[in-house]
Amino acid sequence: MTAEDSADPADPADSAFAVLGVLGDPVRRRLYRHVAATPGAVGRDAAAEAVGVTRSLAAFHLDKLVEAGLLEVSFQRLSGRTGPGAGRPAKVYRRAEGEHSVSVPPRSYDAAGRLLAEVVESAGLDRELQAAARAAGAADPDAGAGDLVEVLRARGYQPFWDGETLRLRNCPFHALAAEFPALVCGMNLALLEGLASEEWSPAMDPCPGGCCVALSKNKSH
Repeated sequence: MTAEDSADPADPADSAFAVLGVLGDPVRRRLYRHVAATPGAVGRDAAAEAVGVTRSLAAFHLDKLVEAGLLEVSFQRLSGRTGPGAGRPAKVYRRAEGEHSVSVPPRSYDAAGRLLAEVVESAGLDRELQAAARAAGAADPDAGAGDLVEVLRARGYQPFWDGETLRLRNCPFHALAAEFPALVCGMNLALLEGLASEEWSPAMDPCPGGCCVALSKNKSH
């Protein structure tokens, strides 16, 4: 019996355990990380090459990730051609929008986060929150580090280059940002201002399906 078979679908904790259990396979984890960190959709050939497995094995694990709700599927022509002779659209994968988490024993940090955000927003303490976030970013042991891309990757932002702009594929505060966008996005911007060195300029520039902040290098550096 698999983790999926033994889970109680009516129990959110059991469902989360089953979903996260799907990532127990190391190949599956590498495939998920690759697809989740890629801005666009990923085909089976590209995914297989990225993690060093055969196309058939990649296809098997990718479809298991879809079944678990971690990835979603669409179809597109990877050749870029259209019309007769362009071939059939290929199956491609991207990170699903859902969020999965589990705590042992159960904790409710999200509920506390929402309550605190409501109080801060209703009290009009946006500036105080941003000042605290900027100070926290500056106090981070990796603040001002030379390789900001790796610092952001380690903190779950999934950075990628879009021309000369460093965009962030993932928002670590997604659930709260969806409920309190002005408050949480302002906090996030201030946090990254504190974390980045003078070489960088963080700014509000939302990435579709990703983070509200983007960064660019200052011309003087």
